[in-house]
Amino acid sequence: MLAKKAVHFGAGNIGRGFIGMMLSRSGYEVCFVARNEKQVALLKQNRSYQVTLAGEAERVEQVENVTAVHLRNGEAVKRRIAETDLITTAVGESGLPHIAKAIAEGIAVRLRENERPLQVIACENAVKGSSKLKKWVYSHLKEEERELANQRVSFPNAIVDRIVPPQSGSDSLGVRVEPFCEWVLERDPLSAGAEEIRGVRYVDSLEPYAERKLYTVNVGHCGAAYFGYLAGYQTIGEALEDTSLRQKVEGVLEETGRLLVHKYNWNAEEHRRYIRKSMQRFANPNLIDKVTRVGRSPLRKTAPGDRLVRPAIQAEGLGMQAPLLTQLISAALLFDDENDPEAMQLQRRIRENGVRDVIRNHMGIRENQPLHFRIAEQYERLKRKAADR
Repeated sequence: MLAKKAVHFGAGNIGRGFIGMMLSRSGYEVCFVARNEKQVALLKQNRSYQVTLAGEAERVEQVENVTAVHLRNGEAVKRRIAETDLITTAVGESGLPHIAKAIAEGIAVRLRENERPLQVIACENAVKGSSKLKKWVYSHLKEEERELANQRVSFPNAIVDRIVPPQSGSDSLGVRVEPFCEWVLERDPLSAGAEEIRGVRYVDSLEPYAERKLYTVNVGHCGAAYFGYLAGYQTIGEALEDTSLRQKVEGVLEETGRLLVHKYNWNAEEHRRYIRKSMQRFANPNLIDKVTRVGRSPLRKTAPGDRLVRPAIQAEGLGMQAPLLTQLISAALLFDDENDPEAMQLQRRIRENGVRDVIRNHMGIRENQPLHFRIAEQYERLKRKAADR
């Protein structure tokens, strides 16, 4: 029996330490499409790599049946896509436009040669990542190809969750990850009856799971990062050893939790357990993660539809108070890591136009909304406190 085939764009830590691992477990031959020439050569040569699950007791898993092609090798990429059963990505939301043309060219060949349905899943830390990828891919297809793709190619949205900090050591392929992982995927009518990926949770509506992850895991991680950065801590673990800081992060998650429980009529105690599990994950002593890594890209994280501003606006619309979440948004505006281009862009914009301009025109919160003034007030308070430190 021929092995199932998957093409995965991105051989980074999430690609190898989560998506590639899950696909390999499900019996797929995984072909990574990557830019790193050394990684491509090693994956082709070794056909395997190791993932270390860094829990209380470490466990090493060998990921088998993998290979790779370089993104520049257009013909090889097209041939792989024409013959594959599944395409996944883990390149970061900003990287999706840069791989869309390669995916489109492969799909165009596939549509001429292969009538089987195809799933394309963006496994990114992004809201509706697959839908965004579809728009970019379709921009490179001809009209008749788009019409045919509508019948054969689907782009189900997904949520992926696994903490993978920066790696150290000499192993270019091995990855150290937390034991916990979650992959939730929209059910896809085009692939009805297809074999499911082992370990993936299939749901009819992704939004509740997307918001649970965004408003709990992503918000909590941001809380440890931005509050920790202002307090002068270097790592997430150090920040959460500070009892008052940890309680503040937990308080933020209680606020977002009340919103989620109200919106989706969830069991409050079950969600509290999810919060406690998330806090334990952040504080995992076996993973060292810098606050500057977790806090990077503050413009993206304070966008209207992202993890911080979106729940704050929703809570305000329901008349729910969220003072700690408001304080966290203000802390994000003070993130000024000089090694992060987005942080520098944010600080330059605040200097030139004022923080109220960012709240109004970047976050989309107008002056007629009380939240606008609360964020500005907290920002000035935190700024004075940081200056006095």
